[in-house]
Amino acid sequence: MISKPTQALRATRPAPTGFDRRLIAPMVLGSVLNPINSSMIAVALVPIGIAFGAPPSETVWLVSALYLATAVGQPVIGRLVDMYGPRRLYLIGTALVGIAGVMGALAPSLGVLIAARVLLGFGTSAAYPAAMQLTRSEAERTGEDSPAGVLTALAVSAQTVSVIGPTLGGFLIGVGGWRAIFTVNVPLSVACLVLGALRLPRMSKDKDTAGTRRDVDPPGMLLFAVMLVSLMMFLTAPKLSEWHLPLLSAAAAVAFARRELRVPEPFVDLRVLGGNLPLVTTYIRQFLGYTTSYAFLYGFTQWLEEGRGLHASAAGLVLLPLSVTALGVSTLTGRREAVRAKLLVGSVVQIAGCAVLFLVGSGSPVWLLLVVGALLGVPQGLLGLAGQNALYRQAEPARIASAAGLLRTFMYLGALAASAATAAFFPHRADTPGLHGLALFMGIGSALLLVITLPDRSLRTLTPKTV
Repeated sequence: MISKPTQALRATRPAPTGFDRRLIAPMVLGSVLNPINSSMIAVALVPIGIAFGAPPSETVWLVSALYLATAVGQPVIGRLVDMYGPRRLYLIGTALVGIAGVMGALAPSLGVLIAARVLLGFGTSAAYPAAMQLTRSEAERTGEDSPAGVLTALAVSAQTVSVIGPTLGGFLIGVGGWRAIFTVNVPLSVACLVLGALRLPRMSKDKDTAGTRRDVDPPGMLLFAVMLVSLMMFLTAPKLSEWHLPLLSAAAAVAFARRELRVPEPFVDLRVLGGNLPLVTTYIRQFLGYTTSYAFLYGFTQWLEEGRGLHASAAGLVLLPLSVTALGVSTLTGRREAVRAKLLVGSVVQIAGCAVLFLVGSGSPVWLLLVVGALLGVPQGLLGLAGQNALYRQAEPARIASAAGLLRTFMYLGALAASAATAAFFPHRADTPGLHGLALFMGIGSALLLVITLPDRSLRTLTPKTV
C-alpha cells in the first residue's frame, strides 16, 4: 500500500519510471553536513584549546554541544518531515548550517564557538531524515523496495567525509588556521539550498496544511529534550555535585513515557517501538558501534598530537588508512545488504583493533599507527551500512523519517559517550596510559556489540519486501 506522503509527493512532480535521480545530489550533499563537521573538529581541538587557553575538559564541549543538539534535533525534525514533507525542513536546516559556519569562523571566544556548534547540530538534523523519507517514498512509488544503491550512496558519502574529515581538517588548519574548518559550511550550505530548491518535490496543498499543533506534540518533544540533555550533561562531566542531573533525566523519562502512551499522535510511538524489538536492538547496536568509532576518532587523534607529538596536519595524514579502508569496504559491500554478516565481521575486527591499540606508545613507529587506522577502518565501513539497512527493513514506513532520526540520535549518543570517555581518560592531556584505558573501554563496547548480534535471529530474515 502506498503511503500518504508518497501520494503527496507524486501529485506535485512528473513520475520517472525508476528512482528519481535528481534527488540523489541534494540527499547526499545534505547528509554529509553533520559527518564533515563531526570529524574535522577532531584535529582542531588542540589548536582551539591553545587559542583560547582551554583544557581538553572544556574543548570537549565543542564535540558534546554538536551531538547534544543533533541527538535532540534528529528525531524532532524527523517527525516534522514525516508530517510536512522533506523540502521545507531541508531548506531551513541547511540555511542554519551556513549561518553557523559564519558564526564559528568569527567566534571571539570558546563560548561563542560552542554556540555555533549547537546551531550546526540543529541545522544538520534535517537532511538525513529527509533523505530516508524520500528514499522510502520513491521505493513505494516505483514498486522497487530494494534501493540498495541509494542507501549505499548515503552511507558511503557520510562514511567518506567522516573518515577524510580529519585529513581535510588538518590540511585546512595548516593553510588557514582552525577557523578555516568552519568556513567550509558556507559553500556547502549554498549548494544544498540551490539543489534543494530546484530538485526536492513540493508537498501537495492538502498534505502541506494537514498537520496541526496537536499532531506535532510539543510537550513530548520538550520532555525528550530535557531527558537527553540532562543525562548527557552529567555523562560528559560526571560529578557527585551534579547528582540532580540524572534525577532530572529519570523524571523526564517517566513523564515522557506516560505522555507518549496516552496521546493519540505521539512524538515517539512507544507502543509501536516497544513491539518492535528488532528495531530497538538496532538502535542499541548503533550506539555501541559508534561509541567505539568516535572514541577512536577523537581519542587517537588527540593522542597523535599530544602523546606522539605530531602536528594537526600530520595527524590527519596518519588517519588516511582509516579513510581508505572504510571507503573501500563500504563501496565493495554496499550493494549486498548482508546485515548480520556485516555486524559480526565489524564487531570482531573492532575488538581486534582495540587490542592492537595496547601495543601503541609514544615511540611507536609510524607504520604501526597506520596499521591501527587501517584495521579500525573495516568496522567503520561495515557497521553504518548494516544499521541503516536494518532500520529500512524494520521501521514502520509511515514513520521512516522519525525512525531514521532516532537511529542518528543513538549514533550521536554514542559520540557523546565517546567524548565523555575521552575527557575521563584524558583529564589533562592525551597521554599513552589514557589511550590504553580508552582502548579497554572501546573493547568492552565492541564485545557487547558482538554478544547482542550473535543470538539475534531476526537479522536472518531481513530481506526486500514487496510493496
